[in-house]
Amino acid sequence: MDKVLELIKRSPTEEILTEETLKRHIENGDHLKHYIGFEISGFLHLGNGLLSMSKVADFQEAGVETNIFLADYHTWINKKLGGDLSTIRKIAGTYFKEALRHSLKAVGGNADKVNFVLGSELYEKLGLSYLEDIIRVSKKLSLARAKRSITIAGRKEGESISFAQLLYAPMQVADIYGLKVNLAHAGMDQRKAHVVALEVSKEFGTEPVAVHHHLISGIHITEAQRAKVLAAKAAHDRGMLEQELIDIKMSKSNPSSAIFVHDSEEEIRKKINGTFCPINETEVNPLIDMVNFIVWPYFVRNNLPFEIENRKKNTKATFGTPEEFEAAYRRGEVHPLDLKGFVSDALVSILGPARKYFLEGVGKKYLDEMKEIKITR
Repeated sequence: MDKVLELIKRSPTEEILTEETLKRHIENGDHLKHYIGFEISGFLHLGNGLLSMSKVADFQEAGVETNIFLADYHTWINKKLGGDLSTIRKIAGTYFKEALRHSLKAVGGNADKVNFVLGSELYEKLGLSYLEDIIRVSKKLSLARAKRSITIAGRKEGESISFAQLLYAPMQVADIYGLKVNLAHAGMDQRKAHVVALEVSKEFGTEPVAVHHHLISGIHITEAQRAKVLAAKAAHDRGMLEQELIDIKMSKSNPSSAIFVHDSEEEIRKKINGTFCPINETEVNPLIDMVNFIVWPYFVRNNLPFEIENRKKNTKATFGTPEEFEAAYRRGEVHPLDLKGFVSDALVSILGPARKYFLEGVGKKYLDEMKEIKITR
């Protein structure tokens, strides 16, 4: 049990609801079945690509059955990709699926051991029972609670929404029970829907566990946004902090915030050079975030020395732990420009196979189709 628990708790996991339930599943010898769901709404980036797939790789190492849910109906509800359901389904099976597969490979996972489930195919199989599950969940939700849960779809409270979008959270909860999973996995931004899922578990006669991973910071953030996050932390205001972290996360709906898994070497270096990186500050620093959650795990997995070059002095500093590196950065021993060069080199290497597939290989036609949709719609 210890090894399985350790892998599920390992970074980038930030929260398990609840660890006691997870331990009980493990002790009972229950078959552990995982899922993570995605809207088919844009290009994959470091957060929804590499970071989320690193957690899927952890589940695989723990012997958990892993499933990726391609949420075509949720995407349709949210009017993404022009709100065209046929286009959404096509992209789900081409660019999006392949980008997830290559992201999983990049972080050491096995793309052949993950099951891809298209939402509409699941619903056709479930038939009326899925509608019954949506109603069962909806009866437990007030209108206000349903509206608050809309933030999982990338929207803030108070923003104009359609009636269909009120179905989003009940559908996501029904997905968990329709898939018969006991490990529901997502980023911290989807916590609200998972809490609802746990609250209504008695209605379904089973008790799932929610595993939430870190949200990687976008490269676009400003000092003012950083200050808001720090203020929310200082005030111990969970609700405010959750919203501020959602506001600064790397997002496919905000291309200026993201490094995509198919970006060219030139694009990666240009984006990293322009990334917000406050000197001597490690908290709410996008480059430190990338080091801790993308670069460091890659170096450990591949037994590479973590060396950062001081280009001005023509020397190198080697670090044995992330804590050592962060302490050196806070002391000013690592300059932001040197850190940017190091992270650029690392990402160029990590994303090499995905970049080659999408820019030079079979995936080029999928990427071109995606770009055309994004341009025309």
